[in-house]
Amino acid sequence: MLILSRKVGQGIRIGDAITVTVMAVDGAHVRLGLDAPATCKILREELWRSIARDNAAAAGAGVPPGAFAQLLRHNTADAPASPPSRGSDFDESCGRSPCGLDGS
Repeated sequence: MLILSRKVGQGIRIGDAITVTVMAVDGAHVRLGLDAPATCKILREELWRSIARDNAAAAGAGVPPGAFAQLLRHNTADAPASPPSRGSDFDESCGRSPCGLDGS
């Protein structure tokens, strides 16, 4: 873990696409500003943990393999043949967004 000291108005860069700036400090609370491409999912830690727990519970729910794909085929029978575009910022060749984080 990298630990840095920053003052209000100072920031850090994560890769080429993400900037984190200290906006305010009020006692034990720090307000951060995050500037990142829309393709980067940014979540508070507690929300990310909750989603991960829910996903793990759903994965162990005993749904037969292929059930989701079968449901999708059934529900999209009337949909257009071509899938929607992910947007120009998504790199299909490696499945990663330009911020270097995968979409999982």
